[in-house]
Amino acid sequence: MTPDPSGARPAPVSLTAGSLSGGAQQKLLAFASLIVLVIGFSLASPNFFQVSNIMAILQATSVNGVLAVAATAVILTGGIDLSIGTLMTFCAVIAGVVLTWAGLPLPLGLLAAIGAGALVGLASGTFVARMKIPPFIATLGMMLVLKGLSLIITGAKPIYFNDTPGYTEISQGSLIGLIIPALPVPNGVLVLFLVAGGMAFVLSRTVLGRYTYALGSNEEAVRLSGVNTSAWKMGVYALAGAICGIAGILISSRLNSAQPALGLGYELDAIAAVVIGGTSLAGGRGTVLGTLIGALIISVLTNGLRILSVAPEWQTVITGAIIILAVYADQLRRQRG
Repeated sequence: MTPDPSGARPAPVSLTAGSLSGGAQQKLLAFASLIVLVIGFSLASPNFFQVSNIMAILQATSVNGVLAVAATAVILTGGIDLSIGTLMTFCAVIAGVVLTWAGLPLPLGLLAAIGAGALVGLASGTFVARMKIPPFIATLGMMLVLKGLSLIITGAKPIYFNDTPGYTEISQGSLIGLIIPALPVPNGVLVLFLVAGGMAFVLSRTVLGRYTYALGSNEEAVRLSGVNTSAWKMGVYALAGAICGIAGILISSRLNSAQPALGLGYELDAIAAVVIGGTSLAGGRGTVLGTLIGALIISVLTNGLRILSVAPEWQTVITGAIIILAVYADQLRRQRG
């Protein structure tokens, strides 16, 4: 069902019973895979299922999970954003410039990082929606631009947050641990759940969310119904960019520094989490919950293989094979649909 031509309130995109069943099956399969991995690694090594290691897995998932949430929004429109990893780094650098070099208060540094992410996302959305540059090419170019800017601004040197009180607590502190000492859940994990919950609300309860699904399902039909598809798509990219700014804050808080050479490769793990979680690369179908499960699978797999002393190159091979299988499963679901 296409949006109302009046533009006052778009109708929800209709999904067939088969697609709903397929999406539910994919999430169930991903969750079952996560449970199997946890049980398997726990049996293989007594060091896996320990509080400290579980907290390390959650901490690692917080950054990749936030990036994956950003990637989910873009992929739902039928696009792709290869710049989210370097955009995360660029936003961390902006936070370092504002807080460390300019010496401004912490809230301004956080707003600057998120705002920079939103502006870059808006630029990428403009390239895709207005200038009709394919998303792959537009965001690939943006990825290189952001990588270069991060190195130029910092002089290829890290920016440390030693003189910014409370910055490391954003990711490494534990509000839950203060209340329940036995559960020292990092604050970064709380931020991940807040971001994921916010995005789930946007996708399911707002006009932007409905248009996000509609653009991925049939953009031409939406355009012919009188909707300014370019503006809505630019809004999705801007929102994703702002979320990348949050990821930049988390990773720089975790490292207590903005590393300008960091970022490449993070977009691959994020996109992998989205695909494993059941979001279709063709757009129009997927959920934030599935993405979270996919991010946890990536983190558990990486952590478990490391504990079992599997060589890093084989870890990469295994992760790549899982991505291929996930994409193939998505193709099979679409053919059945």
